[in-house]
Formats: sequence, C-alpha cells, structure tokens
Amino acid sequence: MSRATDSILVQEHFAHEHEALELSAEEREAYKAKIKALLVRENAVLVAHYYTSAILQELAEETGGCVSDSLEMARFGNQHPASTLVVAGVKFMGETAKILNPEKRVLMPTLEATCSLDIGCNAEEFSAFCDQHSDRTVVVYANTSAAVKARADWVVTSSIALDVVEHLDKQGEKVLWAPDKYLGGYVKKTTGADVLLWDGSCIVHEEFKAKGILDLKHLYPDAAVLVHPESPESVVDIADVVGSTSQLIQAAEKMDNKEFIVATDSGIFYKMQQLAPNKTFIEAPTAGTGATCRSCAHCPWMAMNGLENLAEVLETGDQEVFVDDALREKALIPLRRMLDFSAKKKHAKSSVVA
Repeated sequence: MSRATDSILVQEHFAHEHEALELSAEEREAYKAKIKALLVRENAVLVAHYYTSAILQELAEETGGCVSDSLEMARFGNQHPASTLVVAGVKFMGETAKILNPEKRVLMPTLEATCSLDIGCNAEEFSAFCDQHSDRTVVVYANTSAAVKARADWVVTSSIALDVVEHLDKQGEKVLWAPDKYLGGYVKKTTGADVLLWDGSCIVHEEFKAKGILDLKHLYPDAAVLVHPESPESVVDIADVVGSTSQLIQAAEKMDNKEFIVATDSGIFYKMQQLAPNKTFIEAPTAGTGATCRSCAHCPWMAMNGLENLAEVLETGDQEVFVDDALREKALIPLRRMLDFSAKKKHAKSSVVA
C-alpha cells in the first residue's frame, strides 16, 4: 500500500465536491464573473467560512470579502461598509451576522444549510434543561440557533472557549455547556472547571478515529497531527495541536513540519495550502471500526453552498436571513459579552508585549 493511495492529499480532496464536477471550467468562470458584477450592483460583500469550497473562498478573497471562522465573518460584516452581507456557510452563521448587523441585509446561498449541533439543541428542550440547573452559568457554542443563544449567558467560539470557562471558574461559577459534548469535555478537562454537558456532537468531527490516525502516522512518521476539539477525546489525546480553525491554520503555517494529518473539515485545506504551499496536508481517516462512512471529513450542509445558488440569491434577493427583534436583542447580550471579553484579552496581551 503506497502513501498516495492510503490517504487523501490536499491536491485531491476537492474531487468530492459535486458542483466542481458538474460545472466546466468555462461555466465556473462565467459564474464567477456574474457574481462579481452582482456583488457590485447590490453593494454586497461575500463572507465565506473556512469549510466552504475552495472556489467560494477564492471568490470571497478576490472580491474584497472575508474567509474566516463564524465570529470573524460576522465581525467583518459589521465593519465593512457594504449594505448587504452574503454569508456562505450554514444558517447559524447567517443568524449571527444578522444579530450583530441588524441594519444590514443578510443573504445566504441557501437557508437549508444547517448544522448537526444546531439541530441537536432544540431551543425549548434546552431552555427546560437550563431551568433544571438554574444555579449554573449557561455557555453555548456559536454553532447554535438565535433562540438558544438568547437563553445563554455567554456565547463562545472554539478559539475563546477555554479562556471564558477558565474566567468563570475563577469567579467560582459552575457552567452549563451546550451543545458539543466533545468540545465541552475538552474544555472541562483542560480547565478543571465544574461543567455540565449537553449531549450533542458534530457529524463530521465525531467520525474521526484515533486508530486510523495512528495507522496513518506509521506512513507519515514526521507528520504533525492537527485536531479540532469537536473531535472525540481519543483523537484529541493524540494531537500535536488542538485548536479552532484559525488556530490550526496558524499552526500549519508556523510549525516546521512538512506534513500534517488534519482532523477537521477538509475545506480548511484551501487556506492551509495557500499559506503553506510547500507543505502536504492529509485528511485524517474516518474509516475503521465503528465508522459509518468511508470519509466524512466534509460537512454536507457546507457543501450546499455553490456558485449557482450564490448567483441566484444575489439576483433575486431570496434566502434572506431574518431574526425576530426581541430574540435578536436577547441573543446580542451573550454575543457582546464574548466580544468585549475577547477585546479586553487582546488589549491585555498587546500591553504585555509592548
């Protein structure tokens, strides 16, 4: 068995994207030209998540948009002068953008693109769970609906979750965490805080297998293992770096290793290869005992974002994101709490450096 056939390298991983196969090179370029013109016509800017297809990330960069994690997508939209934000990602990202930018029109290529973490955390059931544990501070991951955010005390992203929970623990507060049990378990183990976990998981990250990664390490002994903390504990435990999307990208760029086994959505490979073109990125395997698919390393809902529906939404104005005003005001409170905390943390760090 050769190294090339055993793993999926970055140069090959886009082959599973249906639109890339269905559209010819000429059609793709025609759609890109049309979208660029429509963005200008609609005074719109495209913000794309790291997990969307390479062609959408490339298009966002070419048109002065943004490629980032969900929080930076919304923050970028807030600072950009465009009156319309086009969010290529999943629905909670569009909602977050609308919560932070109520005066702007927020469009998505499709409102059908959702998230297993969002689906698995029903607002009514979650609210009842919170009521049962009213002595706990409610911390929810960004991958949740506006209604769930509105019930929370804090909203966090994976990049700031440890800092927030550590801060709360120092204040003597007990935490109720939702929805991702693996990320929550990682936060609990790392901080030592009293954390009660909601039982949710990401269908992409849950499929990564520690044994498969260790087997792959025999073929790539010098490869560093990069893992998103939404992965099972057994996978996190063998990682060289555990972090958010932006933290994993930074590690890939700065580490001396020439090869990386990456346990997160394969859409991240576009940015990794862009910043480290001379390095090799290998998709962490999901096949093996207990796996339900050969390779689950790409979110099926992220894959619903494409050139065709992006062009259509810009043309028609359909697929607009709305958030009830009363709900938006409640959800804004924990989001602002996180943003203020993040800003203070950055300021403190810059002061120490200075």
